[in-house]
This record gives sequence, structure tokens and C-alpha cells, in this order.
Amino acid sequence: MARVVELLYYPIKGCAGTSVAEAVLTPAGLAHDRSFMVTDDNGVFRSQRRDPRLALIRPAVDADGTVLTLRMPGADALDVTVDTTGPRRDVELFGNPYRGIDQGDAAAAWLTGALGAPSRLVRVPPEHGRVTDGLTPGTSGWADSSALHLLSRSSLDLLGRRLAEGGAEPLPMSRFRPNVVVDGWDEPHTEDRLRRATVGDAVLGYTKLAVRCAVTTVDQEAGAKAGPEPLRTLAAYRRARGGGVVFGAKFSVVRGGKLSVGDEVVVGEWGPSER
Repeated sequence: MARVVELLYYPIKGCAGTSVAEAVLTPAGLAHDRSFMVTDDNGVFRSQRRDPRLALIRPAVDADGTVLTLRMPGADALDVTVDTTGPRRDVELFGNPYRGIDQGDAAAAWLTGALGAPSRLVRVPPEHGRVTDGLTPGTSGWADSSALHLLSRSSLDLLGRRLAEGGAEPLPMSRFRPNVVVDGWDEPHTEDRLRRATVGDAVLGYTKLAVRCAVTTVDQEAGAKAGPEPLRTLAAYRRARGGGVVFGAKFSVVRGGKLSVGDEVVVGEWGPSER
């Protein structure tokens, strides 16, 4: 029997996540997940791919989502009153144009100091109509693709054994920034074959495998790149048909609801692995 053992949401794309015991799952993912995004002064999103210090920023959203607190070691915390009605500005995510609500000069100055480069903070507007692709289309905020990223402990355990065989240290789950961590599947990468599941009050629909990038090489505690792993090891056994390496799976939200740590993953449909 597989169960949820950890739930995490990431208020600001690319920044540190928050682990919670329960969360509301909206059509765009866990409440507040990737609702905010850091951009350069031209509106192009910032990512740990080029700005690994994003990992050091630990944002927190209050209970009703009206205040975002920015924290980082060595810096004073900043409370940002969330603006959901202000003027929209053009932003760019993976070359695609969107509109975001700028969160003001104080947040911009704080982030500019934290990252050492001109930065702005934008929020997803209420009318955000982004459509995500995959086997089960859906929507999301500023996530790379689908609303939810699910990863099993057995998959990470296998990677740890492979890393050890090559003389490298095991890596923590945080390297992969999942939303839902599942335990109880003996076979690694069982999530690859999951097509539909009920978890708590919600129903998840599979979209695609999670293609991994250089963010997985960033030490999330140090905010710095830490060498070629895990991509080097994953390339030996997790290459995708279309190129790159895959680890974990993405899902859209077929039906929202409350998720809690301890919820059983009730499988409604299996399918073949796309690898």
C-alpha cells in the first residue's frame, strides 16, 4: 500500500519549499505552489539553472495568502503585502509570454540584493489561463509544466544505490523538488506507470515523465552547483526516448480537494512506462 509521506509547495518558483502536513489541491496544484516568480528587469524568469542562490530564499505565505515573507540567511526578513489587483506586466517563461502582477519596489530591491542582479517579483494573476500539455491536460501557475510533481522513495533509494556504486554520496529528496513524496511501492519508478489515482479528496491524472535539468545539481542548502550528479548517474539508466533523463512523474488535477500526509494512493488506472 502506497501512502503520501511528504507534501511540499514552493511559493516562489526556484526558491525553497515548505513541507506541510496537509494542503488544498487546486486546479493549478497545491495552494500557493509557484504562485510567485522572480524575473530579471526584462520580465524573463529566473531559475536555479542560472541563479542557484534562489535556493537560499525561504518564502512563507500566511494562512490567508495575503502576506508573503521573504527570508534568507544573512538578510533581514521582508513582509510583502500580496497584490492581486495591480497592473499587469509582460513576463516570459520558457520563451512563452504571460502576464504577471508586479509585487512592488521593496520586494524587487530585496531580491536584487539577495541575487546580486536586477530582479522583480510577480504573482500569477487571477485570470491566468495557462494550459499545460501531456496525456491529461491541465493548468498550473509558474511551475515548469504540470500542476503536480510526484516522486517515490523507492526511486530515490535506487538512485542512491547507483550513486554509491560509482563512489558518490546519496542525494536528498530536495534535489528533485517534488510536491508529493510517496512510500510503499517496492518497485522503483512505479510512478512512471501511474495514470490515474485518488489521493485524499483529489484525483490526479498523469501527464508526462519529469525530465530533469541542471537544477538537480544544485545543493539546495548551499545555493550553489555541486558537480555533475545526479545527472551523470541518471544518464546511465534513465534516458528518455526523446532525449534527456527522467526521474519522477508529473500530474494534472482532475479533481481538487484536500491532501494529507498519510493519505493512501488509490490507483484507478495503470499504463506502460513511456521510457
